[in-house]
Amino acid sequence: MTVLKRLAFAFAAVLAGLHLAQAQTPVTRIIVPFAPGGGQDVLARVIAPELATLLGETIIIENRAGAGGAVGATAVARSKPDGTTLLMAASSHTISAALDRKTPFDPVKDFTAVAHVGNGAYILLVNARLPAKSVAELIAYAKERPGRLNYSSAGVGSATHLTMAYFANRAAIDIVHVPFKSTAEALNSLMTGDTDMLIVPTLWSQSFMDTPALRLLAVVSKTRIPLLPNVPTVSENGLPGFEFTSWFGLLGPANMPADVTLKINNAVAKVLAMPHVAANIAQQGIEPLPLSTAGFGDLLTTHYAAMKKIITDAGLGAE
Repeated sequence: MTVLKRLAFAFAAVLAGLHLAQAQTPVTRIIVPFAPGGGQDVLARVIAPELATLLGETIIIENRAGAGGAVGATAVARSKPDGTTLLMAASSHTISAALDRKTPFDPVKDFTAVAHVGNGAYILLVNARLPAKSVAELIAYAKERPGRLNYSSAGVGSATHLTMAYFANRAAIDIVHVPFKSTAEALNSLMTGDTDMLIVPTLWSQSFMDTPALRLLAVVSKTRIPLLPNVPTVSENGLPGFEFTSWFGLLGPANMPADVTLKINNAVAKVLAMPHVAANIAQQGIEPLPLSTAGFGDLLTTHYAAMKKIITDAGLGAE
């Protein structure tokens, strides 16, 4: 055998070994039920590399947007419960189901609570052409113009929809809902002046800090947040007692094996304890907060019940 043939056989053997190794490496998909760039998408991409290393797997982020997150969530609910398909979920998961009885899944019973990642605050923005400089002034301005102001959202059933609808109900103001397909589109409509106000995850505050077209009125949380320490809460700025925060976490299809769930839960907790990951997540306005699988399951159940109550109290339903 010539030297060239020996080299060719050796090279072929190396390639075969690489392909075999790749084929034997487990692959897990994390489905994000909204378009790229949103809070869930950013969070998934922050934790995925370190999670892949700890689990010894290849992790693929897959965006499946549509129907207020129901398209991606349904795909996960119907997948094999072996831990290879997960959902990067947030409060919109329970909100959309509470809003629409036709949602093709039960947000609690059809899923396994795998790993809680953190809690995120929201912020209230208005287009700068509005004269309101505080929440109290915005409420007064809207009350003088019933039905003439509007708000954008990332779609019917999204957290951006429910939070503002809840705000309008508590403030007793009449404002029109203008849904879009993503938070980016909703924010763009606010910047162009096509819509008047919007409540979005704090993550988006980094996108408009130097934009004169928008005005940040308040943080929609119980207390001020480290990322925006000088921004007052809605409660202290004009609507006492009003708050809303979002949870973020990984869900799997129902009936996942306990050992598989625990393995992923422990790995996520280790990832969140990494200083660079925690700092990155904090920059998105999210507080890293690992929970046990049982603790996350309780949160999921409690949040779903709370959202149904808010929706009933606000007189909302599927639009």
